[in-house]
Amino acid sequence: MGRRNIPYPQVIGGRSGNLKKFLCPRPDPVGWWHPGQTKNDRAHAGRLMSLSMSMAPHLRSARHATRHRRNTARFSGRAAAAGAFLVASLALSACSSSSSSSETTTAASASASSSKGCQPPSNWRSTTATAVAGSAYAYQLTSFDGTSIRINWFPKNPGGQGAPAPTVLMGPGWGQLGDTDVTGAGIQGVLSIGQLQQGGFNVVTWDPRGFGASGGLAEVDSPAYEARDVTSMINWVARQKGVALVKPGDPRIGMVGESYGGGIQFVTAAIDCRVDAIAPTIAWNSLVTSLDKNQTPKAGWDGILSGVSTSAHLAPEILAGDADIKADRQVGAATDAYFRQRGPAQLLSRVRIPTLILQGTVDNLFTLDEGIANYETLKAQGNTVAMAWFCGGHGVCLTNPGTALDISQLSLAWMQHYVAGQTSVPVLTGFAYVDQNGTTYYAPTYPLTAGAPFVATGTGTLHLEATGGSGPPTVKPNALAANAVDSVAYGVTPAPATNAVNVTVPLNRQAFVVGPPRLAITYSGTTPSADRPTRVFVQLVDPATGIVVNNQITPVPVVLDGTVHTLSLPLETISYTSHPGQSLELQLVATTVAYEVPQLGGSVNFRTIRISLPTVTNMTTTPAG
Repeated sequence: MGRRNIPYPQVIGGRSGNLKKFLCPRPDPVGWWHPGQTKNDRAHAGRLMSLSMSMAPHLRSARHATRHRRNTARFSGRAAAAGAFLVASLALSACSSSSSSSETTTAASASASSSKGCQPPSNWRSTTATAVAGSAYAYQLTSFDGTSIRINWFPKNPGGQGAPAPTVLMGPGWGQLGDTDVTGAGIQGVLSIGQLQQGGFNVVTWDPRGFGASGGLAEVDSPAYEARDVTSMINWVARQKGVALVKPGDPRIGMVGESYGGGIQFVTAAIDCRVDAIAPTIAWNSLVTSLDKNQTPKAGWDGILSGVSTSAHLAPEILAGDADIKADRQVGAATDAYFRQRGPAQLLSRVRIPTLILQGTVDNLFTLDEGIANYETLKAQGNTVAMAWFCGGHGVCLTNPGTALDISQLSLAWMQHYVAGQTSVPVLTGFAYVDQNGTTYYAPTYPLTAGAPFVATGTGTLHLEATGGSGPPTVKPNALAANAVDSVAYGVTPAPATNAVNVTVPLNRQAFVVGPPRLAITYSGTTPSADRPTRVFVQLVDPATGIVVNNQITPVPVVLDGTVHTLSLPLETISYTSHPGQSLELQLVATTVAYEVPQLGGSVNFRTIRISLPTVTNMTTTPAG
């Protein structure tokens, strides 16, 4: 899929939280606009809403932690930590013409993703960066609005010696600083600086605005702030020695990174056509569906995300959203409407480059559903897109992670193939995932071919009590899949509950259970009147291992007014391989460590419970050729 000209977003959000559009001057047609665009195209650009956050709560190495403490002293009076859902809050971004700049060295490039249509900003040469005294790699870059952004430059060939090389931008997770470790492994299995350099790339890392040595407020991967910071970085890169160019001002550029560093890839690609390919890891599609599933905030991640943003400068909307949720234990209508205007869902139509989506099967912050939504949107509009699910992410891998699915190598190959133009390097095509046994399966596309579902029914009464809920687990993390978030994610991981309504689901054949199970219930119940929402939570437990399948639990809204109600809804997507004689246990529970505590007291009588587990066919253990 080739590059295309993409106009700049022209919207702004007032600091009061009231969204308002304003008319911006038409950008220079030599820059963001191309002559073929229609008035409708330009009007659509003016209606673009700002993207929001990816909140990767990952721990830093001791070296980075030390650096973070030094930076904390530099930034007094920073905003207090925000919670998982609220960290998603931000104002719509201010509109202004791009102040990007750069000079560039000439170099030929042969990526299949480039075309003649993409033009750099007309003022790309004006972006400047000042070397940080005493550092061989750090610079303070002046971004489009004058904000100082700390960037780290690791050229493949220091001094610009040798053939010009393509460049990869590697963004950090929420609360992290730009990586500067040239010898260590990447966090969450993503690429490291050393791997990228050895693979033939220059590397840029950075402290996102509001964090570390960067100024400004964290606007949560906004297209008018964080994405334009990246555009400024691209301008600067284009002027450096040893950089492969498509043409002046347009370096050969790819992006990698996880969580917050995954979200920035979608939003940057939506506004800057110079990005050639992206490989977002454990990113999101919608902050409403991911952080407030079925109108239930993920309290389990709230403390984690707060802990990694205590020293950050956060946009005031983040704190306002935090107060909203802490006061009511739920998201109000106004806040919900505000977050629905974020993305990247509504910006994906502007992402027209090869995209590799990497999602975690046990990620209970940005679940598989988020990656699926991104994949299906890009696929439907004709993008080159592939998707892989690994045992990791914002969650703890308690099962066998396998060895066939190496997400860092998948990302590196994607960059080499689509950014460096090394088309002989094989890349993942279609879809791949790892099951609970560590076996990797492949299919040419997603959704998969449906098979006969496993169906079970039952009844029971659930007492709405605080004790006996889901999680944390007693099964220890699999050492083969250990990652930096295990110690914090473990405490918010679902586990078999003792206070539950149980329905046994017999698995009478070998099958691939992949997709969202569907729950249908008929129920009635009562509970004391209060302001908290009424919820139950649903999970599938593997009794043979004592592990909740993929660590996934779904909140289910219930009306407890004493009358009979019916409800049917999908649960979180899972991946599981069944064998004859096995069974899974459906559990309906009152509380979980993963979500806010709902209204307790009283009980729910489930007159009928029906669970349907989807199965698929035509899976193979051999990658597509």
